[in-house]
This record gives sequence, C-alpha cells and structure tokens, in this order.
Amino acid sequence: MILTIAALLATSQLCQTELTDPGMPAVLPLRQRAALEDRWLKERLDTIVPALMRENGVDMWVLVAREYLEDPVVATMLDGESMHARRRTILVFHDRGGQMGVERLTVSRYGLGGLFAPAWDPDAEPDQWQRLAAIIAARNPKKIALNVSGLHSFADGLTASQNDDLRAALPAKLRGRIVPADALAIGWLETRIPAEMAVYPDIVRNAHAIIAEGLSDRVITPGLTTTKDVVWWYRERIAGLKLGTWFQPSVNITRMGADKTLDGDTVIQPGDLLWTDFGISYLGLNTDTQHMAYVLKPGETDAPAGLKAGLAAANGVQDALTSSFKVGAPGNDVLAAARAKAIAAGLEPTIYSHPIGYHGHAAGTPIGMWDNQGPREEGKWPMRANTAWSIELAARAKVPEWGGQSVSFRLEEDAYFDGNTVRYIDGRQTRFHLLPRSGDSVTACEAK
Repeated sequence: MILTIAALLATSQLCQTELTDPGMPAVLPLRQRAALEDRWLKERLDTIVPALMRENGVDMWVLVAREYLEDPVVATMLDGESMHARRRTILVFHDRGGQMGVERLTVSRYGLGGLFAPAWDPDAEPDQWQRLAAIIAARNPKKIALNVSGLHSFADGLTASQNDDLRAALPAKLRGRIVPADALAIGWLETRIPAEMAVYPDIVRNAHAIIAEGLSDRVITPGLTTTKDVVWWYRERIAGLKLGTWFQPSVNITRMGADKTLDGDTVIQPGDLLWTDFGISYLGLNTDTQHMAYVLKPGETDAPAGLKAGLAAANGVQDALTSSFKVGAPGNDVLAAARAKAIAAGLEPTIYSHPIGYHGHAAGTPIGMWDNQGPREEGKWPMRANTAWSIELAARAKVPEWGGQSVSFRLEEDAYFDGNTVRYIDGRQTRFHLLPRSGDSVTACEAK
C-alpha cells in the first residue's frame, strides 16, 4: 500500500502549490459515484479489516446498528444503494486464520450489496440475537471486539440497549471474551487506500475551486456584498453541483482598527482581510479548508507587505507541524514538537489539526485544540501511516501598515501522511486571493 501511494506522490499528483484560480474537475453522476464507492468499499473490506484484526490479535469483530441510528463505522460499510441500516443490521467479521482469511457475515433481514454473506433466516430462527449468539458460539473466538468506548466517539457506536441484549444472548464464557474495538474502528476509519488517494486530489480541487470563485469579484462587490451573502452563495453553489457539506461555511472580516472579526450583515469593503472556513462531502470523503483573501484598495495591486508576512508566518507554522509527523507518536507529542519548532523560529503559533476522511473531524489522534495548546487524553492515541489530515492552525503577527495591529492568520489545508512525509493533497495557500483578481496567479502545479 505504501509503495503504491508513494508512486502516486512521485508523479506529483498531490500538488504542493495551490492554483490561484483552479478549474473545477467533473462531478460524477450519482450512479457512477455509487459504483466507484462500492469498488473502494470492497477493496477496503478485503484489505484493511483483515490487517487490523491480525495486528491487534482480534479474531471476531461484531458491529450492530439500527436504522437511522447507525454506528459511525457501520455507516461507512454500507454499499452505495444501502443508505441506512435496515431495521437492525448486524455485521460479523471472523478471522479463520492463515490463508482462510476473514469471513464477512450479515445477521440481518436484508443483504448488503453482496459484500457480506447473509447468515440469518428469520423463518428458521425468529430471534436475531439468538442467531448471532449461535454464529459466535460455532466459531468460538478468543476475542470478540465491540464498538464500546468511553474515550473515542467513533468506537462507541453500540447503543446501551443493544450492548445489553447482545451480552444477554451470549453464554458467560463468551461474554468474558469481549474486548473494546477502539483500534479496529479508528484504524478502519482513518486508513486511506491508494484508490481513494488517486481521486482525493480532485475532491479537494473542487473545494478549492469553489472557494476561489466565492472569494472573487465574480461573487463579491466591495461596498455591497455582505459576508452572509458569500456564506449563502457557497451553500447554493455546493447544492447546485450535487455535492454535500458537513458544516455551515464561515466568512468573516479582519479590518484595520476593528478589535474583533466582523461577519453576518457586515458589508465587505476595500482594505478588508477576508477569511473562510469551507468544506464539501463527495464520494464519501470530506474536505476542510480555511483560506484568506484581501480586497484591494484603489491604486493597490497587492496586499500590504505586513499582511503577506503574516500569511508567510502561518505557512511557517504549517512547516513546523508537518515536519513533526511521526508514525507511532501521540498527537500530544507532535503538537509539542511543532510548537517548539515554530516558537524557536520566532512565530506565535496556535495548532488545532485533525484527521479527515470519512468524517470532517475524523477518527485518529487530534493535534491540539484552538483553546487548548497542551496535552489532552484523546491526544495520547498514536499516529498512523496512510492517513489524511486537515492541517489547521494560526499564526499571530503584527501588521505595520495597520499601526502594529495584531492579526491572526488562520489557514487550513488537507494533506496526506504516507508514514514518512506529509504532502498537501491539492497544494496550500501561499498567497492571498485578491479582489479584484490580479494577473499574478499560479496556473500550473509546482511540486515543492
């Protein structure tokens, strides 16, 4: 897996310099999306689950979900035509050992796109829990992993009543073999396969293209357009492309002389520094991006040098963070190392990065919080290879042209960690979006 993705990186398909005015990759019709996602799902079930089960010494993993109350892991294991669990959906993974591999069963009334073998006939055994108990007993696993966790929300999808019912159906000797499934659930959700990473750049490029359009004079007329207007333009644009979003976009203004950021019905004016937080959902994967734009004053052709220096400072914090990634390192340690590097370089960092993939704020170790730059319990989880990240952070800097006003330069870009190197999936912002758009733009990918 690593070699395949390394080859992808070597061909510079993960661009490291973001285009100023990127084109919009084609968005697939729904039928083609479902087919592609199903191919990915089969490959993931065939490869990731067996590897995780053997790595963690677990020979059975049982997942249970009710319709509209999906375990977050089960929700990612449904085929492209199964939008929700039906009634009660039970999935069983059993490692038979050696070359026999991991069998996949669904103890459910309805099938799941041929990805799990049906293992329940309600006419023969009306009680679903008893059928599950019989399957487990026949296989006699040493460990039975369940998604119950007091720490990790993504590994805590088994509801209390279903946990009680499942345990009640098992004999005491099997109940004693139940173990938490944290490592399986998180590992499944956070691991990206080569086929996904071959397409993820287009997904992020779509997000970048929408952001660039919104932060341009095609959408914004200084002196007339409000930040709320841009927010709802983003929502309409996303819907028009038949994409999804996992959060309401944000747009605000940092203005010379203002003691806080401005948003809502505030009218955008020349000299304003704009910021957006924006994400889309497409093909089961998510993006999360924060970009900045500057509204040129009459006679200006670029942003003031002090603002550009602040953006460069935020890039410096990015470099401090991405150079600190290490397989097996807890997120807390990565945070401490990155902050030390940034501070030693004379920067004023705030780091609050997180994994991304199936979810926006996704499974895996967090790296700081905007309101907590120290260690936290969730940050003890180790970092793994083949994972995607939102490199989210800020650098605070004083702007001489604004009378020394202290400004927070907030950036966020999606990236991929192959176990050795972090590379941005579709580049990172190193220059402001300018309104009106200037001729000084990046129109080709620069892999650096």
